[in-house]
Amino acid sequence: MRSFKRYIVLWISQSISQLGSSMTAFALILWTYRQTGSALSVSLMSFCNYVPYILISICVGVFVDRHRKKAVMLAADSIAALASLLILAFSMTGTLLSGHIYIFNAVAGAATAFQQPASSVAIAKIVPTDKLTNISGMNAFSGNLIVVFSPMLAAALFSVGGLPLILLVDLLSFIIAFCVLLFLICIPEQIIKEKFASPFAGIKAGVHFLINETGILHIMLTMAVLNFFSRLTYENILSPMILSRSSANNVVLGIVNACMGIGGIIGGLLVSVKKESRKKANMIYISAAVSFLLGDLTMAFGRNVFFWSFAAFAASLPIPFIMAEQNVILYKKIPENIQGRVFAVRNAIQYSTIPLGILLGGYLADYVFEPFMRSDTGIVSFLKILVGNGAGSGMAVMFLCTGVCGFAMSILSLRSKKIQKLNDC
Repeated sequence: MRSFKRYIVLWISQSISQLGSSMTAFALILWTYRQTGSALSVSLMSFCNYVPYILISICVGVFVDRHRKKAVMLAADSIAALASLLILAFSMTGTLLSGHIYIFNAVAGAATAFQQPASSVAIAKIVPTDKLTNISGMNAFSGNLIVVFSPMLAAALFSVGGLPLILLVDLLSFIIAFCVLLFLICIPEQIIKEKFASPFAGIKAGVHFLINETGILHIMLTMAVLNFFSRLTYENILSPMILSRSSANNVVLGIVNACMGIGGIIGGLLVSVKKESRKKANMIYISAAVSFLLGDLTMAFGRNVFFWSFAAFAASLPIPFIMAEQNVILYKKIPENIQGRVFAVRNAIQYSTIPLGILLGGYLADYVFEPFMRSDTGIVSFLKILVGNGAGSGMAVMFLCTGVCGFAMSILSLRSKKIQKLNDC
């Protein structure tokens, strides 16, 4: 029996666990940067997390569909917790190396590749259909709340007990979420008995569905492009740009990051209480267009904390609407017996561009756009009028480029007849 109250219990426990995981991720960044002093080493942490996640997502769908979602979620979370335990052991014995953290991130990414599609399918089995939009808003709310508070909590605990204390808190949060899922949450489901010759047969089933549902495939492909533009700037160069243009003012950077989290929180709250949209596909791309237009372009043109804060808020507020409407379309269009396969293929497609964006963003900033803005050509003089000059102006031009490209891609996607047909689902 579907129950919204049952999902609230699961949501709270999983949010606690995500807070612990987010604190660990932030603490590992602090530890790694202190040890290496290299921004590239931090980027490699994200790269090591995303690559196994994407590769495994390609094949994991059939496994999720053929096994109990609760068991898959418990196993995936346990593997991630075991990796945290090993990092704790290395840390307490003084043998922790950056390589250990890269391996930890790879294991965490692999575990997420199993956990995420299993969780997505489980949600559809627990939550009433008319509440799917609301739970997307709740997830966005909790996720952005974690984004705002986990760095502060992690920094405070790191100063008191270092990395071991944060890892212990993470393991405690895992135990709470594990016990709630194991003993309090019942996921009604019927196990699929069909057999496949190999995991690649599951890929074939997911791809075959997308070939027939080209509108959903078009959404996935366009979102992959938008994810690339987003990670090219916000994932990589937001902090360096703000610090470069504010004389390394950490308070300004903290305000901008807080505004980004607050925008996501408010967006999540709005989604959680709003009625289901009649034009779901339109809402996805209008929200994306607003995010790039008001977020990236204002970030590029901004010269002070007021404009940067507004840009961060405007960029993050529409994101929950994008995720909510996309999820509702998927839940309504994909048959339950193949949801795991299609969600896994979706994850592989949409997030495949993220590692490239992460690696390329820093390179373009350091070796292309910043040196370019120090030259004295005609186009540079014009760009300096738009974004200013000095350190960080090249990164501002990158925001200008992603704002224009992201906005254009969003508007062009609205003109797709295949995508427009999804407004009626």
